[in-house]
Amino acid sequence: MRTREDCLKLDADDPLGFARARFSMPEGLIYLDGNSLGALPVTTAARVEEVIAREWGGDLIRSWNTADWIGLPLRVAKRIAPLIGAGEDEVIAADSTSVNLFKLAAAALKHQAPRRVILTEGENFPTDQYVLQGLEALPGGAAELRTVAREELLDALNDDVALIALTHVDYKSGAIHDMAAITAAAHRVGALALWDLSHSAGAVELALNGCGADLAIGCGYKYLNGGPGAPAYLFVARHLQDKLVQPLSGWMGHAAPFEFASQYRPAAGMLRFLSGTPVVLGMAAFEEGLKTFDGISMREVQAKARVLGDLFLSLVESRCRDAGFVIGCPRDSAKRGSQVCLWHPEGYAIMQALIAEGVIGDFRAPDVMRFGFAPLYTRYVDVFEAVTKLAEIMRSGRWHEGCFQVRAAVT
Repeated sequence: MRTREDCLKLDADDPLGFARARFSMPEGLIYLDGNSLGALPVTTAARVEEVIAREWGGDLIRSWNTADWIGLPLRVAKRIAPLIGAGEDEVIAADSTSVNLFKLAAAALKHQAPRRVILTEGENFPTDQYVLQGLEALPGGAAELRTVAREELLDALNDDVALIALTHVDYKSGAIHDMAAITAAAHRVGALALWDLSHSAGAVELALNGCGADLAIGCGYKYLNGGPGAPAYLFVARHLQDKLVQPLSGWMGHAAPFEFASQYRPAAGMLRFLSGTPVVLGMAAFEEGLKTFDGISMREVQAKARVLGDLFLSLVESRCRDAGFVIGCPRDSAKRGSQVCLWHPEGYAIMQALIAEGVIGDFRAPDVMRFGFAPLYTRYVDVFEAVTKLAEIMRSGRWHEGCFQVRAAVT
């Protein structure tokens, strides 16, 4: 079993240790929820204030040109591309993850007609399922959603399937799909593959082009540190860009938006996947979040993520042996993202007691306690101290207190 001194030594030798200084980390708090909301980069507040006070307050509307507000979707995308293994001309920052999923799924269906089946798994991220259900419910019957168990996905791929849509890293268990194998299987039957990278980008080494991926979406507020409600992004493989017709044909996706023509004419490349006006304040914060990855190898990020997860699980097994926890994530670190989960029937109350002790994770119904490790700022000693506090809570039974039983609106 690792000791605290072992963890301090790991931190001292950590090739990513310098990156923690890029974040504003509250003193005395252990933050293990970067898989839900990334920490605040030290440069973000000043940058957003600059946008508000100087660019908006001083230059007003001129800043669309003088500060290149109009270029933010592409500028931000250029920073995302190397983190997901894509070309700079294959990514655009825009809208929300849900909106982007709708755009790409609808465009894929139109391209794949007369095929109409979208294949997904029953444990896919719920909001992704909701969007796909909404697409199926549209008049005209252009989509049929087919949902199967995770282990049945490959067998369910056949000549009826237009698109397979999956979350790369499972939001609860952290289990990771084999993107290359599933994409290749989809292509063998003529289907396209769409990946949600929200729980993997920024923590897992990704190679969209290396895997032959067709389409992808992702959010900006988790491991990419863009802030609460940050804009999202989407990826379209180069060979598909001018073949897809995205359904939300807004003016920013027009070939010449400031000609104000009455008929829509799509822009070339990724610009056609824009719809409305860029959210300037959110984009500015997102850009600062992405700068925290400057000079950092995603291979080193993933390697540290795996060790952090292994350390957490080994400490829980040795120090919380009789606490009633069940490990609900893959034990093999190569098969999970940068998060682990514990199952416990009283998981919500235990997590609230842990948060009260200064260790922030989160809870997902019905019984899942999640712990996310953002390798840029999570230290090995943080993991050691977190499990120490968890063991103390379980020994003392503090989680039985009434204040920890009351469910908040956000868990």
